[in-house]
Parts: sequence; C-alpha cells; structure tokens
Amino acid sequence: MNKNMRTAYGETLVELGKTNKRIVVLDADLCKSTMGILFESAYPDRFFEMGIAEADMASVAAGLSLTGKIPFFASFAVFVPGRCYDQIRTNICIPALNVKICGSSAGLSDFGDGSTHQSIDDIALMRVLPNMQVFSPVDAAETSQIVEYMAANEGPMYIRVNRNDVPILTPPEQDFVPGKVYTKREGSDVAIFATGIMVSIALEAADDLAKDGLQAKVLNVPTIKPIDEASVLSICEEVKAIVTVEEHSIYGGLGDAISAIVAPKLARRHVRVGMQDVFGTSAHSYPDLLEHYGFTPKAIKRAAEEALA
Repeated sequence: MNKNMRTAYGETLVELGKTNKRIVVLDADLCKSTMGILFESAYPDRFFEMGIAEADMASVAAGLSLTGKIPFFASFAVFVPGRCYDQIRTNICIPALNVKICGSSAGLSDFGDGSTHQSIDDIALMRVLPNMQVFSPVDAAETSQIVEYMAANEGPMYIRVNRNDVPILTPPEQDFVPGKVYTKREGSDVAIFATGIMVSIALEAADDLAKDGLQAKVLNVPTIKPIDEASVLSICEEVKAIVTVEEHSIYGGLGDAISAIVAPKLARRHVRVGMQDVFGTSAHSYPDLLEHYGFTPKAIKRAAEEALA
C-alpha cells in the first residue's frame, strides 16, 4: 500500500490540534501542497498564511514559540530551509526555541520543476546547526509518528517529506524512537543504510544481491541527527562493507553521518549512493528522475558489489 507523506503531515497536525491548542501552523503560499490547508480548514484561527516570505515566516514562528505556542512551519524543502537559513540559525537554533520545520517535496520528488525546486542540500544545512534534530521518514506512517514526537518534545526540529506516494514499510506495532536505526532485512555481507524512499529501493537491491549469493542487511535511518552511534557501530562490526543511500547530495547528509561514526573506529569500505555533486533537472516522471541519477536497485546493487570488492 502506498500513501503520501504530505497528507500524513497535515492529517497528523489536525489530529494533534484537537487536544493541543498550543499547536499553530504557518505556510508560505504553498499550503495546498504541504497540506497545511488541512489544519487551516480545521482551525483557521491557528493557521497563518505568510505569503512568499520564508524568512519572515521563520522569524514569526520564533516569536510565536516565545509566547508558548508550538509552531510548525512548512514550504518546499528547497525554500525551507534554503530561503530562511539565517533566520533558522539565528532566531531559532541559537536560542534553541521550540520551533518545528517541515521541508516538503524534498529531494528530487518535485520532478517536473527542475533544479530550482529540488532540495539536494537540506539535510546538510539542518544537520550542521547546533540544537537542531533532523528527521527523514521512510513512509507516511513514520511521518505521523515523527510529527507526534516533534509536537510532544522541546527544541528545534526539521522533517523532510517526499512529494509522491511511497510504500508503507513501518509495521503498525513499531514505535518511533529518535536516533534508532531500524533493521528492515538481515544480512551478513554488507550493511545498506538508507533513508526516506531509498529504503524501499534498497530492499529491492538486497533481493537482487541475494540471487548472487550476497546477503545485505538493510537499515532504515529516519533520524539523521542524532543517531544511535553504538547501534551503528555494532551493525558495521557484523558486516564486511557499508553502503549509504540518500536522495540528497553525497556531501553533508546520511553518508557523512555514518562515516563520522564508523571511520575512526572500524576499517570498512564505504560506498555512497546519492547526488554526485550535481543539481537535479526536470523529468516527465519521478521514476525517470530516479533512474537518471542512479537511485535504482541496480545502482545500489552495483555499489554493494563495489564495496565488497
């Protein structure tokens, strides 16, 4: 079954808003896309349409948090954090305010609008900021869990969500634990750490690797910062090589986060699957774009074979 993360984001905020009157939502002229419109319809007095003014939106959210509100603000991930990085850094992260940020249509998922609307650097921008937690859910179910966590806990937090419907991989009985790395498939040869939609593609790659006698352990990493370092090290001790897969630049994201944990302590070959220091482009469909940039089972399989060579 497939479901949309953006819808899960909006629906979860509406549900939380029933009992938590402190929650307010801000949007930058894109509420029909981010699904902030669902909150606006339910609670119009707690929704703020800021127009195409992302920097102002971030600053207003900071001010609202100082009054005791729990502001969630959203736009396309290329615009938030891109157009308001200074305000996030100075007004939200330095004072560690209780502000929640959603980067919608993340990665290449806005396939039709090209490089100006595709965020290949948002994880890097948010991960480097002190006090900021960074989340990249695998599916709509995990998106809901993370939004619930964001609303219930203090401090600056960023979640990136895909524009398109994606497979549901989160079991109903699984709880979200920040920092936890979730095993989606066992294997002893190579560990494939993936985040977002790349987890489902990594699972397909693992099936293909198994046909050649190679066993891949597939991990879902929904929390880019912080990560359970002890767990990552334990996983990597049990395999011969590492692959990281992210719909983001190979610089500054999941690959760097895993490398920073493992490289000082273990000698493991590490191959990164991601945007290879290039911008995105327009395409007729999302699968076309994923194919073009190597976000496919075949490419991940090839990366695993290279890591094991």
